Amino acid sequence: MVRLRSMPDDLTTDPAPMLRRIAEALERLSPPPPLPADLGEADAFVWRAEEHRLIPVANVARVELSLLRGVDRVRDILLANTRQFALGFPANNALLWGSRGMGKSSLVKAVHAEVAAGLTGAARLILVEIHREDIPSLPHLLALLRGEKHRFLLFSDDLSFDGNDAGYKSLKAVLDGGIEGRPANVLLYATSNRRHLMPRDMIDNERSSAVNPGEAVEEKISLSDRFGLWLGFHACDQATYLTMIRGYVERYHLPIEDDALVAAAAEWAVTRGGRSGRVAWQFVQDLAGKLGCRLE
Repeated sequence: MVRLRSMPDDLTTDPAPMLRRIAEALERLSPPPPLPADLGEADAFVWRAEEHRLIPVANVARVELSLLRGVDRVRDILLANTRQFALGFPANNALLWGSRGMGKSSLVKAVHAEVAAGLTGAARLILVEIHREDIPSLPHLLALLRGEKHRFLLFSDDLSFDGNDAGYKSLKAVLDGGIEGRPANVLLYATSNRRHLMPRDMIDNERSSAVNPGEAVEEKISLSDRFGLWLGFHACDQATYLTMIRGYVERYHLPIEDDALVAAAAEWAVTRGGRSGRVAWQFVQDLAGKLGCRLE
């Protein structure tokens, strides 16, 4: 006698739960959606790793390149490197490292705007921000961008790794290019407060506890070596700090005498415990509010 196996209760009573599970399984197996058909929606996008897609950014939060003072040398280097890349010539990945608030991320966004505005033709320079926690998805993003006619400047802000984070291995593989090599239409710019993207105490611990200290330390610091450009940003002095502020005051036509401006700016720096481009901008925002002016 042939015995029929009974059907699951959820299917005999209501097939919806099982059909839903089947649909979800098929969705997980299906390939991710491609890039937007029209990359002309914006000049900048944010990579959403969990959704495998680029989200357009209509208005990028950035300042004009001419307003970034005290970083002339690194500005010129990064601008030249970005122009080379945008025009189809060889260029280097860049690591912008150093003091907080000295304009590392502002410079990347301002340089992109400057170079993108000067391009002609169908190919454009598109800025794509990728968050640090999404670094493991970089190979997938590169696969999507490979072969596109546009050129893409990948930007990761405040990049760093700790001892339990293996994400740096994914980034190192991408920078090396692997078998396929980094796509010719993709360049990576990253900012970090750490020159080697690793905390100093972590490197020291590796040196003191490893069987072969040299090899252990090399493994940790070799990631930053993959960036062809190292651009350092250092704390500014009083003269540079005031130059930054005067540039903003002139640009936005704030009505204040220079003596009063210098005194107020010095007091602001003391209350903040230091001087930087970020502190200068925060002072200008406060000053503009007190003067009843708009920063437009």
